[in-house]
Amino acid sequence: MRILVSIDDTDDLDSRGTGEIASLIAEGLQQKGWGTAGMVTRHQLLVHPDVPYTSHNSAMCFTADIVDLELERFISFAGAFLDHECAPGSDPGLCVAQVERLEPSSDLIGFGQRAKQEVVTMQEAFDLARRLGIHLSQHGGTGQGVIGALAGAGLRLWGNDGRMKGALQFGGKKVLPVTELLGHPHIDAVRCLEGGVPGAADLVEIGEKPKTVLLEGASVLLVSPLEREGSEAVWQTVHRRQLRRY
Repeated sequence: MRILVSIDDTDDLDSRGTGEIASLIAEGLQQKGWGTAGMVTRHQLLVHPDVPYTSHNSAMCFTADIVDLELERFISFAGAFLDHECAPGSDPGLCVAQVERLEPSSDLIGFGQRAKQEVVTMQEAFDLARRLGIHLSQHGGTGQGVIGALAGAGLRLWGNDGRMKGALQFGGKKVLPVTELLGHPHIDAVRCLEGGVPGAADLVEIGEKPKTVLLEGASVLLVSPLEREGSEAVWQTVHRRQLRRY
């Protein structure tokens, strides 16, 4: 079965980040032979005085294909991992949702979209999770992270929000054709920031810490025209500040 695994509010300013913890949980799932995990994505939620957060109020989510009989063992593992690894004073939440049990127009997506725009409550999160048959649990502190965890799963399910954790690696190459970029395991498509698709043979200059964003359920590398002279490239990967809206 395919599942969504989302966590939030696991860190403090001096501890390992939520993204790193999500990656470790994904690695643990694979090391135990329970299934395979996809890339971790970061989902920006509402920044507001009434919403407690460490630095940016973002949730982390990954998909996984898991053996059906191992689901409960994985949930126990992930919960115990959060209990042990999360920073003192954090308010961790864990969400595990079975994708096939969710409708494409699921209220889970609407909850994630709301959490980007308005303050939502823990009670709303637990009520929705219970109604949709989603595992949602708190693992310390106030447990406020259940809101972001559920929202992160909804936004990942939507497929039009979030950016990949970490940077893409190209073996030190600085200029690559679009066709070669499409051979990267974490790139499904290459698109222009303002719309359109670059030509297959077009060259792209690789900028600092390139990463993909989720668009229409695909992992998309966004590029923009390269206006600097003296390069054979036509395009450049967009700067991370241009990805903040994702």
